[in-house]
Amino acid sequence: MGKIVVTEFISLDGVVEDPGGAEDYKYGGWSFEFDRGEEGDKFKVDETMASDALLLGRTTYEGFADAWPQRDGEFADRFNNMPKYVVSSTLTDPEWTNTTVIGTDLDGEVAKLRDSHDGDVVVHGSAQLAQSLIERDLVDELRLMVFPVVLGTGKRLFGETSDKKVLKLVDTKQVGGDGVTILTYRRA
Repeated sequence: MGKIVVTEFISLDGVVEDPGGAEDYKYGGWSFEFDRGEEGDKFKVDETMASDALLLGRTTYEGFADAWPQRDGEFADRFNNMPKYVVSSTLTDPEWTNTTVIGTDLDGEVAKLRDSHDGDVVVHGSAQLAQSLIERDLVDELRLMVFPVVLGTGKRLFGETSDKKVLKLVDTKQVGGDGVTILTYRRA
């Protein structure tokens, strides 16, 4: 049985919006202002190579589908060839290789994904989707690459929930020279 993993670049104040600079956000590309070092780069490569599939919201999917097919290398090949699932009520004809649009019945669709994959089904970015998965207790693991910056504005990972969500810290490591820290949590 697979597990649902949410992985995020996140600021100290919880902002996950546009860390790569591809959107029209006031501080777009903010994560590139920090050195995550070889260990941080290796973490992301290892995470991608160990992924069985991607689960994305429509906005993140469209950004990835625009960028990754034009890239080369082992990392890009993995992204481009692995199964991708997009939660959307508006996307009907995805063009990126191995993409399936799934409906908005998250409980049912996530159960199917867990049953059909043995490895990690990874959610990158996709703040609205990540919030919905957290609200429904559908996240098995949360990986946060925390950057030492307070952005003050922007989409945040954690919104209001109907109940508290207790997590267990299972790993922590500082990477790079700028104080970037990776925190890994699982459901308690």
